[in-house]
Amino acid sequence: MEPPAATDGDVQAQRKRREGGEPDPTAVSLRPLGLEDADAFMAWASDERVMRFLKRPLCATREQAVAQIRDTVLGHPWFRAICGGRRANLGYALARDHWGRGIAAVAISMVVGRVFDDLPALERLEAVTGVDNVRSQRVLEKAGFQREGLLRRYIAGRGGGRAKDAVIYSFLSSDRNGPSGS
Repeated sequence: MEPPAATDGDVQAQRKRREGGEPDPTAVSLRPLGLEDADAFMAWASDERVMRFLKRPLCATREQAVAQIRDTVLGHPWFRAICGGRRANLGYALARDHWGRGIAAVAISMVVGRVFDDLPALERLEAVTGVDNVRSQRVLEKAGFQREGLLRRYIAGRGGGRAKDAVIYSFLSSDRNGPSGS
């Protein structure tokens, strides 16, 4: 079966997104992370500017990246933590070279588009970001998440540093049908 032909409006909308700096959604895909991705993993996991918002340690060597993928990521096709079956936490990181292109928002929208179907008992998808991580907050809002509030001293400082304040966002299963859940 062939996909439906694109209308002039579709083509114009895609062109406008690309010209406006937004990625073509068909250019973003999601797949499980594997050991063969260690070098790409290192692109963000060894970068202090990316990792300052995450509580995991920097990966200074490829061996550390492989160990983190092997010990933490493999076996988790969504690399997610499910709490009580009704709530899940969303986390993401993107290599600095790809910041500001809308890729994270598209990927998060793709997750939202599938996760509630894949996990029927899931009611709530949460994301937490540092109060000073304004870019991540914009990404979540662009993907349809709602800002809920401030979590004081919530994010543990890396290496035993002082805990930092965070902002919590959520996307409810009922949000897929619009803000009112209808």
